[in-house]
Order: sequence, then C-alpha cells, then structure tokens
Amino acid sequence: MRHYLLKPWLFLGLLITLGTAASCSKDGDGVLLFSVEDDKALGEQVARTTDSTYRAKRQLLEKTSNARAYALLNQIVERVLNSGQLQYRTEFPWDVQIIKDDNTLNAFATPGGHIYVFSGLIKYLDSEEQLAGVLGHEIAHADRRHTSRQLQQQYGINLLLSVLLGNNPGQLAQIATGLGQLKFSRDYEQEADDYSVVYLNGTNYYACDGAAGFFIKAEKEATASTPEFLSTHPNPGSRVEAIQTKATQLNCRNRTSSSATFNELKSLL
Repeated sequence: MRHYLLKPWLFLGLLITLGTAASCSKDGDGVLLFSVEDDKALGEQVARTTDSTYRAKRQLLEKTSNARAYALLNQIVERVLNSGQLQYRTEFPWDVQIIKDDNTLNAFATPGGHIYVFSGLIKYLDSEEQLAGVLGHEIAHADRRHTSRQLQQQYGINLLLSVLLGNNPGQLAQIATGLGQLKFSRDYEQEADDYSVVYLNGTNYYACDGAAGFFIKAEKEATASTPEFLSTHPNPGSRVEAIQTKATQLNCRNRTSSSATFNELKSLL
C-alpha cells in the first residue's frame, strides 16, 4: 500500500509554517513541500504516462526487444549511480529509458529517478565519458530534487497534490509531455554540473569533466538549431570553465577510459 506523506489536510498548516521561508529563498527555489515518498509516487505516475506517450508514437525503445542496448546503457548508468555520492541511491528506483528520436538532442529526469535519453543525444556525443557526464547531470536533477522543486514552482502544490491523488489525469499528461522542456534555474544547473563532476569522480573510472566535452562540442557547432538540451538547460555562466575547475580541484580530469561500451551502444541505435 502506498502512503502519501503530504496529505491534503496538512497543506494549510505547511503553508503557514513554511510560507516565510519559501518567500525568502533565492532564485525561486522555495521550500519543497513534497516528501521523498511523494517524489517517488509522482515520478512513477509521470514515468508511466511518459512511457505511454512515446510508446504510442512508437518512439520508446522497449527493453524486451532491445536488451543488448539497455545492457550497455545500464553499465554506464550503474557506474554513476554506484559512485557512493548519491543522496537517494537506495530510496529512488532509478531506471533509464531510450526515446528513439535521432533529431532530438535531449535528456530529462522525472522526480524519483526515472531518466530518459534521446537516441539523437547518444549519437551526437563522442565518448562514453561525455554520456556519463550528461547522465550524471540528469541524475543530479533527480537526486538533488530539482525536478520536484521546479514542478512545484511551475504548477503549484495544490495542483500537484491533485495529480498525486489521481484526481487530475489531464494535468498529469501535460506534466509528462512538458517534462522534457522543463527549464531549470541557473542555480540548479550549476549544482547539477557540480554533482556530475562529483559523481564521475566517485566512479574512479571516468574523467570527471565528461559533461564539459558535450558543452564544448555543442557550443562550437551551435547553429540556428541549438541542441534542445541547451535550450532547456540554460547556461549558468562559464559552464565549461566551472566544470573543469571543479574537476581540477578533485584531481580527476586526466583519467582515460574505454568507449567500447558506448560505441557498441551507438551502433545499435
């Protein structure tokens, strides 16, 4: 039986207690009124709807018929997840799905750790550490609970509660559809970049500035068609420099790792 820790009858009391703190937060971060269990419940519902949406468009790569591709991708994801640096490694279910769309360079995360990556992004990247860095960035959005906070700010707690309680299926579909276009604050982007470095450092395998490689390539090749990842993940300043500085501080920039797993994955897509 699922227990929602944030019950409707607690809502007014929470607003009274937390309202002042929420109004004083910078960059609209606010106070997160969702519990971890609520994160998991909302994420489960959003992921189920996201799966159905892309399955209906025949864009969701099914795990049963693409077992090898998922085995390869999961090797990369598991290295990041098992870095020892995640706050909710055991609490969140953590899974990854591939959306078959070679024209979209994007990835996104639901609350509670459901990660989606487009085939276009995988094919665009040059190395396994770049993919690990981008995945680390998305894992950070879920693990640092940025997605929940951004949804709370965008939709309001009342509406999200109604979705959690199953009273607003239309809004659930809208949230699922718009999750890939959800724009995070500059503070969240900077923190996700930082934690991507921390996670990759914890793998003891990848050069921990992997995400910087993607941003360098994307900015160098920027044309009228900017990668969707960059449009939904605004640049919090000197992003590449910040990632590389963090990696230098942790002394983990110069690792050499094989991209054999990544190259095979690309070949299967």
